[in-house]
Amino acid sequence: MPTVTVQSYIDKLALRFRQSNLCYGHGTDNAYDEAVYLVYGTLALSFDDDANSPGRLLAGSELCRLDDLVEARLERRIPVGYLVGKAWFCGHQFLCDPRALIPRSPIAELINQKLRPLLERAPRRVLDLCAGGGCIGISCALRFPACQVDLAELCADACELASANVELHELSHRVSVLRSDLFSALAKPYDLIISNPPYVSRQEIADLPEEYGHEPVLGLHSADDGLALPLKILREAADFLCADGVLVMEVGYARQQLSTRLESVPLRWLKFAHGGEGVLALTRNQLRQYEGLFN
Repeated sequence: MPTVTVQSYIDKLALRFRQSNLCYGHGTDNAYDEAVYLVYGTLALSFDDDANSPGRLLAGSELCRLDDLVEARLERRIPVGYLVGKAWFCGHQFLCDPRALIPRSPIAELINQKLRPLLERAPRRVLDLCAGGGCIGISCALRFPACQVDLAELCADACELASANVELHELSHRVSVLRSDLFSALAKPYDLIISNPPYVSRQEIADLPEEYGHEPVLGLHSADDGLALPLKILREAADFLCADGVLVMEVGYARQQLSTRLESVPLRWLKFAHGGEGVLALTRNQLRQYEGLFN
């Protein structure tokens, strides 16, 4: 068997990816990073600490394992996060499987900045609404060591994945997983509600690249051109926020539809240095002021 190093395998794999009609939208945006993600994730190599990884030789069993996953990526268009069973968000590793969407929200940049300047103080209570696998809420708990976090999620399977991620990060003393249809099972007032709810219309789902078909539809689809769930959150969030509380919500490419629907509401659209769009912020007072327009 020919000698193959980690780096040479990555280089050849990146070339194959470039020559294929792949969609990059689940943690990477180019063929080379996708190749690194697959190889390092499969072999459990450190991105930061093991400087010798690129030059180390691959064992025959490792090559066979990698080749099988590469074929699944190319032929079945399975996203790498599901192939390797892990994803990174805010610099932290999370368990990742088809029970929830693969973490990829630009909200990570906000968390890394401690939500400045949206928050005047560190939050005591945080709600991650439509939490999926829990990466947003868990990242908040890691960024704000004194806060309590609730992960609210409707899907029972996603709740199980979120619970596994809570255990992975040893946060069960500060992070709770609650099965809830939006706010239905919640009662606490929160300083911060962060939500990445389903916001994709049925037609848009049908037009998405094949990779997205491996993700749970429940995590993507929202009725009313994708706006039904975001509008419901806007109507109800004020009841679950403290007096100086803030709602941060991602609606992605539904931004234009929501802006048109709520043209009289001064939605604050956040800007990101590292890419991403469609994330808004409103205070509790603003939600109260314009609540009659969220129907």
